[in-house]
Amino acid sequence: MSNFIKGLLTLRRGPWEMVASILIAVGVIMLMQPFVLWLFTYSFIVTLVGTVMFIIVSHFPE
Repeated sequence: MSNFIKGLLTLRRGPWEMVASILIAVGVIMLMQPFVLWLFTYSFIVTLVGTVMFIIVSHFPE
């Protein structure tokens, strides 16, 4: 089992912060693209979920 998956399963800060950061980045990309309306529609929700997730997982143990 890789360290990343092991870190996710044991609720470690590093892997979960990476997932939250990727979610925030995906939300921003969804916000900036002009082609697909449903991506733009859900971009704020995705960015918000990533931000709240980052705040929560920052309290996880190293």
